[in-house]
Amino acid sequence: MERNTAPNNIVFYDGDCGFCNSSVQFILAKKKWTFYFSPLQSKSSELILNEHKVKIQLDTIYFLRNNKLYNRSSAALQIARGLSGAYPLLFVFYIVPKFMRDPIYNLIARNRHKIRAGYCMIPLQEDEQYFLKD
Repeated sequence: MERNTAPNNIVFYDGDCGFCNSSVQFILAKKKWTFYFSPLQSKSSELILNEHKVKIQLDTIYFLRNNKLYNRSSAALQIARGLSGAYPLLFVFYIVPKFMRDPIYNLIARNRHKIRAGYCMIPLQEDEQYFLKD
């Protein structure tokens, strides 16, 4: 993927994590914005995140919107803004300082494999367009 060719609203997630894959399916079902997805283990993720000088951590969700990269709880709250229903209301928690939000995120991230066992998610044909290809 060439520099500056990445689409907007990319969710970078742990592709080997069942909880993370379930979260991707949830976003696809509730999206009001167009989201794109890239497993952290992919070459696309490595290239894009390297441009933002990020050392990939598999226990972290990253979200790229308007060339600004968010991680952990900030990424989750930014993603919530792009969902339908009442989920955008969660963005009110953005006023809570990151140093207070991220420990809650970290607790979930540490236990994500226990919350939902890993599995390989195969996107529906109509959703394949939203997954970045290597």
